[in-house]
Amino acid sequence: MTTFVNMFIQVKNLSKNYGKQSAVQDLNFRLEEGQIVGFLGPNGAGKSTTLKMMMGLIRPSDGSILIDGKDPQEQEVALKKQIGYLAENNPLYPDMYVREFLAFIGNIHQLRNLDQRIQEVIEWVGLQKEAHKKIQELSKGYQQRVGIAMAILHNPAILILDEPTSGLDPNQRAEIRDLIKSLQKDRIILFSSHILSEVEAICDRVLLLHQGKLVSDSPMKDIKDLEKFFKEKTS
Repeated sequence: MTTFVNMFIQVKNLSKNYGKQSAVQDLNFRLEEGQIVGFLGPNGAGKSTTLKMMMGLIRPSDGSILIDGKDPQEQEVALKKQIGYLAENNPLYPDMYVREFLAFIGNIHQLRNLDQRIQEVIEWVGLQKEAHKKIQELSKGYQQRVGIAMAILHNPAILILDEPTSGLDPNQRAEIRDLIKSLQKDRIILFSSHILSEVEAICDRVLLLHQGKLVSDSPMKDIKDLEKFFKEKTS
């Protein structure tokens, strides 16, 4: 596996306006490899807008984002190769077989030794017994594993996971948590979730947004009760 040296994301004075409406206001934070960071906030707090700017999908109104010292807007294709993204709705092709789908994604990334890489990822995420099936035949938990496999197939240095355990039963959530933790080394993982117990279980640090502003950047170990902390900061 590739080792990514000193990977970081620097967000400085980041703002996004839609006309007179401010979606994100003057965000400042830095993310470094080896961290799983919870990205929290009520609905409408600006989380999705921030993630889209980090991925180069929309342009900031002000401020900057540097990923490994580079601007996503100026080096969009190169930087996207370093980002793996699992969207909340986990967009998959249900009529495709698991291996077929991963081969499709791998060809988009122009991966070498694709069959070998697909097998590695299937084993990593625990899909060995399901790899011969169509995606629509899988349980929700295994479909989430396919989504994570898709996100890590090209071995990105940055993983952005949006509600990766939503809709799963407790056993499935525990399995996905363990899987995410196994991906932590040499990566930046940004973990967005409304399930605060999941954040407590998996994250080293919490970024909390409210009304477009960063209201807290705290180590998880310093937060005794995340639900209480969340309510105090966003009420």
